[in-house]
Amino acid sequence: MAKKKCPECGSTDLVFDENTGELICSNCGLVVEEQIIERGREWREFEEGKKRGRAGAPLSLQKFDMGLSTSVGKNIDLYRLATEKKMKKFFRLKKWQERVSTSIERNLRLALAELTRISSYLNLPNIIRDEAARLYNLVIQKGIIRGRNMESVVAACIYSACRTYGIPRTLDEIAEATNVTRKEIGRTYRFIVRKLEMKIRPSSPIDYVTRFGSLLKLSPRIQQDAIKILKRNEISELTSGRGPAGIAAAALYISALLHDERRTQREIADVAGVTEVTIRNRYKELLDRFSPEERKKIKEKEKEFGRRKRTTK
Repeated sequence: MAKKKCPECGSTDLVFDENTGELICSNCGLVVEEQIIERGREWREFEEGKKRGRAGAPLSLQKFDMGLSTSVGKNIDLYRLATEKKMKKFFRLKKWQERVSTSIERNLRLALAELTRISSYLNLPNIIRDEAARLYNLVIQKGIIRGRNMESVVAACIYSACRTYGIPRTLDEIAEATNVTRKEIGRTYRFIVRKLEMKIRPSSPIDYVTRFGSLLKLSPRIQQDAIKILKRNEISELTSGRGPAGIAAAALYISALLHDERRTQREIADVAGVTEVTIRNRYKELLDRFSPEERKKIKEKEKEFGRRKRTTK
């Protein structure tokens, strides 16, 4: 886009004055444009206090009413300063506000509060919270989850949002943050995906490598080599019917052995949320994909690691 020029001297060095809303030529001082609308954020103070701006909070899917309505009775100081007659009036208004709200609004108020709690516990980014809230709004408006436990639906929406954006969170982690079993969350998740005809790609072990590696304090080089191991074996039938977390944990175990930054199977299992037996089984299956020379090297490293552990004890 061509820059604006001063019609008097042809200069393109124009300055916008926020106070007067004018576009002024810095060369000759001509007012090129005036009464320009400033569409940026309002920073001037019109009331006492530190709060700047008068537009209010932005719209949010994480609130049952998108943040547009007000609630009676939120300000406790109001009751302390009010007379007895006014206090009764406020309580009466608050009661009527709760009565006139629909069942969907009441459900959303409770469900989105639970969604915020679970997301905070799992330390999920804001984009995941918005997507989970959007999904819950969608399923409740369509009425496809009638008769199901609200907590299981919220947990399933969070899990679905994590899968959509490739955020590695297992069903066990989400079940730990709620009072719902892993089986119930998985069942509700499959039901929602089927009813909404969602297309979600299968979870890949590569998605979990960086997160598990960071929790185990493994170097970036080990994490990259673990990803290379998985990419080399991804085309095989190794990932079919098996949990991605266990495969990622086994790849990290092999990569750590090769780089002498060893972690025990128990340490990796605790971080990945799987059992040591699962890691051993996935470890053996991964070894079968290596060449004989590579398998021999990995086994020698593992034996050396075992001898060091016994010596340390």
